[in-house]
Amino acid sequence: MNNFDYARAADVADAVRLKAGSADSRFIAGGTNLLDLMKYHVEQPRRLIDISRLPLNAVEETNSGGVRIGALVPNSTLAYHPVIERRYPLLSSAILAGASAQLRNMASTGGNLLQRTRCAYFYDVATPCNKRAPGTGCSAIDGLNRNHAILGTSAACIATYPSDMCVALAALDATVHVAGAQGERVIALADFHRLPGDRPDLDNTLRADELIVAIELPPQGFAAHHSYLKIRDRLSYAFALVSVAAALDLDGGRIRDVRLALGGVAHKPWRNEAAESTLRGQTPDRDAFGRAADILLHDAKAYAHNAFKIPLARRAIVRTLTQAANGTPQVQSIKSIR
Repeated sequence: MNNFDYARAADVADAVRLKAGSADSRFIAGGTNLLDLMKYHVEQPRRLIDISRLPLNAVEETNSGGVRIGALVPNSTLAYHPVIERRYPLLSSAILAGASAQLRNMASTGGNLLQRTRCAYFYDVATPCNKRAPGTGCSAIDGLNRNHAILGTSAACIATYPSDMCVALAALDATVHVAGAQGERVIALADFHRLPGDRPDLDNTLRADELIVAIELPPQGFAAHHSYLKIRDRLSYAFALVSVAAALDLDGGRIRDVRLALGGVAHKPWRNEAAESTLRGQTPDRDAFGRAADILLHDAKAYAHNAFKIPLARRAIVRTLTQAANGTPQVQSIKSIR
């Protein structure tokens, strides 16, 4: 690990000022991803700006009926918060499906959004990687790509985004509140993460000096009919091969509203409005769910070692929607798929 300077921000404005004054710097809170990247020499910031003591650790209900989550709320606190468990159990379930209990105790909500890919070539500085060193090439395309993306890929990158929490946030239509030198703004979660295109080194749409201060959830939490299903190589502390966040609003035996997001298959949480639209007004059965899955996966592209992800994702989508419709969500403490 290289030497670096350290500064502790006194408040949000001070954090933004410190970041704007040092282009080669990073904010740090729990550090569960950043410190690994530094140890592997993937990231070599000249300065770390400690934001861990900023007053951004509250979970509060909003006047509009939603919930505002401070960026420094630990993942474990958020997963077990009574408001989240009661009104947004899909989010709680997704968080509990990720990482280990020790990591969830340290990881911050804002930091979870900023996780970088777990592609082995990205972490290996001896190999070409456009995400780590733009213009050098993508070793995964012709390499071992079993865990890599099948949707939204480009000739420059086929890496996947690792967060479980953000797949649920995408399904819940969350928004991200940020502060920067130009003031505050709100970014839809759907617009926060980027597809790789020809700039896979840019993971998200944050400006260089911006700090995530909160995530806001709308009033609708789909508490009655939801499920988060994560398919992985091993049952403990593994990233998703495919994950599905499904949320349904049923009325008179038909689907009034639906949200569906995939993880482990793209450079960002993956949604497709056409797939959701085809389900509205339909009877919640396997035929309807299969049609939606086919639309969601229509543009999937397999590489040498990950073709299995396409049928796996289809089965996972149908299974998760069935769980949601039946009101029997996947229980993360029970590893067998219901």
